[in-house]
Amino acid sequence: MECDAKLLDRVPTGKPPFSLGDIKKAVPKHCFQRSLLRSSAYLLADLLGVAILFYLTRFVEIVAPPGIFQWMLWGAYWIAQGCVATGLWVIAHECGHRAFSDYAAVDNAVGFVIHSCLLVPFFSWKYSHARHHANNGSIHRDEVFVPKEKDGLSALTPFLQHTPGRIFSIIFMLTLGWPSYLLLNVSGRKYPRLASHFDPNSPIFNRREKLQIVASDLGLLAVSAGLIYLGWSAGFVWLLKVYGVPLMIVNAWLVTITYLQHTHVALPHYADSEWDWIRGALVTVDRDYGILNTIFHHITDTHVVHHFFSSMPHYHAQEATAAVRSVLGRYYLCDKTPVLVAIWREYKDCVFVEPDAAGEGIMWYKNSLSS
Repeated sequence: MECDAKLLDRVPTGKPPFSLGDIKKAVPKHCFQRSLLRSSAYLLADLLGVAILFYLTRFVEIVAPPGIFQWMLWGAYWIAQGCVATGLWVIAHECGHRAFSDYAAVDNAVGFVIHSCLLVPFFSWKYSHARHHANNGSIHRDEVFVPKEKDGLSALTPFLQHTPGRIFSIIFMLTLGWPSYLLLNVSGRKYPRLASHFDPNSPIFNRREKLQIVASDLGLLAVSAGLIYLGWSAGFVWLLKVYGVPLMIVNAWLVTITYLQHTHVALPHYADSEWDWIRGALVTVDRDYGILNTIFHHITDTHVVHHFFSSMPHYHAQEATAAVRSVLGRYYLCDKTPVLVAIWREYKDCVFVEPDAAGEGIMWYKNSLSS
């Protein structure tokens, strides 16, 4: 992954000299082809990885007596399983975008089962996520990690900008950020009333989607009942070790990836007076997670092209990214800053958005709380 732009230089915000058609023409046609066989191979590889890691847990307490070494083995399992299961999460994400196969029923079934097993309401997330793609970069209509304007900041913000407060904020995001978003729409778009991914009558959804929201809830209830049964049968401590902690790591990766994909001092956000779909799609940054790029099926380092062609399967995204960079020019942003450093920097520098001059519709991340 090569990044040749100066990281903190603002990307252009004028109307791009290219159209969506120009971008699409630059991409080899085969990149848009979905293969059920190839997608299934990636799915089976992830499932095999999860199964092997789970099988190895039976030996942890055999090879290591209680103590630090045993906890180190559990820690290694949690990290490895959390990363592999995040890849599985991404496969379900592709299903939500119709990028898994040419068959909607297959994509919905695979995505529903995988996400339900990871305690994600598949159809609820699918619809809100589609609206994120439709409104990316809009300060008023985007659905997730919507930045606050300065006059909308909490009274606690000045305290959270000191090192202890920033650490607390990051820990909260990594542990409770995902369930808080699903349950209470924390960090999401402002709605006139409570918006929850579990409520079929939530303002996030329309009437035609109600039955599928109910289906998502029923899927979670079924998986939760199965987990409770496992806990009673094998022990809840065991369940926490083999499933609970890896799931928390999946959730931490999910919010980290999403946050870093759309939060960067070089990226603008747009008010309604300036927003259009192409410029909104460009409010995205490709990041480098090293070997995890592969484990996460390149959702991390090819996210810009994903926002233009969300039904493109991940195994073509690297080739497509390389093809469109010459078209996008300075509108394309990538950043190889190590993940932990990037999280800290973005939390420090990206506190709120405001225009450089009053009344402008282009907003930039800033962190100075003084008037």
